[in-house]
Amino acid sequence: MRPFLLPILLVLTLAGCSESFDTDQQRLCREAIPPLNPTGTEIAIDGTAAGPRPNALRILYRAQIGSGAARRRSIDCLFAGEGAGLRRGALIGIASDGRPMSDASFYLLRRFYLEDRAEPPIDPGAPRKEDLPEIAPALAYGLQQGLSALPAAAIYTLLASAYALIYGLTGRIILSFGEFGALGALASVVGVALILSLSLSTPASGLAIAFAVAIAVCAFHGFAMGRFILRPLARATGQQMLIATIGLAIALSEYLRLAQGPELRWLPPVFNEPWSLAKAGSFVVTMTPLGLVLGLIGLATALGLVLLIRLSAYGRAWRAVSDDARTAALFGVDARAVHDKALILACAACGIAGVTVTAVYGGMGFAGGFTLGLKALVAAILGGIGSVAGAALGGICIAIFEVIWSSTMPLEQRDIAVYALLAVVLILRPGGFFGDGALAPRHV
Repeated sequence: MRPFLLPILLVLTLAGCSESFDTDQQRLCREAIPPLNPTGTEIAIDGTAAGPRPNALRILYRAQIGSGAARRRSIDCLFAGEGAGLRRGALIGIASDGRPMSDASFYLLRRFYLEDRAEPPIDPGAPRKEDLPEIAPALAYGLQQGLSALPAAAIYTLLASAYALIYGLTGRIILSFGEFGALGALASVVGVALILSLSLSTPASGLAIAFAVAIAVCAFHGFAMGRFILRPLARATGQQMLIATIGLAIALSEYLRLAQGPELRWLPPVFNEPWSLAKAGSFVVTMTPLGLVLGLIGLATALGLVLLIRLSAYGRAWRAVSDDARTAALFGVDARAVHDKALILACAACGIAGVTVTAVYGGMGFAGGFTLGLKALVAAILGGIGSVAGAALGGICIAIFEVIWSSTMPLEQRDIAVYALLAVVLILRPGGFFGDGALAPRHV
């Protein structure tokens, strides 16, 4: 067995031990517990288990009224379709202590209680509010905003690094990386749908397959873009490559529209039950496991690209070609191979960004890549588009700027502020925050 297959098999093996219902379904089932008990009943969740029939989730809990003895009870929630399917199954039935609820009672419960989204009993083992560390209100608010910006920082950092990888070699901007992110989002959904057809419908395996499929599809399309579009235009002057990549972006967007249709495709929510981290009075700082993990994966990937350029043999070849391709060729560096590998790495990073958008924010439409790619381009220019490290830092800066603006200023003006920031930086420091002060030549 090849060594690189071992991590994949390990992930799929561990994924088989994870739960088959997403966190929204579990929360919805817990929300149905209070109306099944008298007012004032204290509810304590003991755990979850498989229900008596397929697509049924059983929650075991204890109900205590006043000072009386706690009574052990159960609730079975029946969902339509697979628990972690491409379209999350809707709640279609409830049974309390093994007795099915009548259709009329279930309708009233769903219409007048569950749709109000009352707070459900917490999961067992979750920290109580009084046990959380107390911090200053300003620190708690800042910490919450920073945690909320983590996934966005990862997305912008990955896409900005993709721009820098190619611009550092060619001095040209590829205006289709946003669409590659949308392609990765769709590929991840299709990959999850395929794995569900094999009955491997666990959240962890779904995320692993989403990443694998998105990276493979985006890398393949990126390699094809380099061979059939960018390489014939390598010696072109003027704006031919810019126009060609704009046309490619439009073609990819239409390709995605035809493949997925105009409606949004999304992954079922998993691992999104908020973790309580700290409090400031009644304000509780929370973070979802999925947002934290995917944010760290994205930032770690961007850091890996920076270290690859700085420390590896390929990084030395990349820097040599970016400095002087002809001289590098005299020393045996294959510039075409360097360009091909850069495109594969850049488009794979776009695929990871697309999965992050889909998993954290619910999904990305076929036209969502334009705005995402434009903001990432702003981040790359702000940080220094010829430098991978500078572009990555520019992505973090854009995410921080957006979250600060969103928390203090009108939300509908946020995008205008981002583009205005770009104009100011181009006037005062054309090379970006971390690049040269002059527009050209740019340090790579």
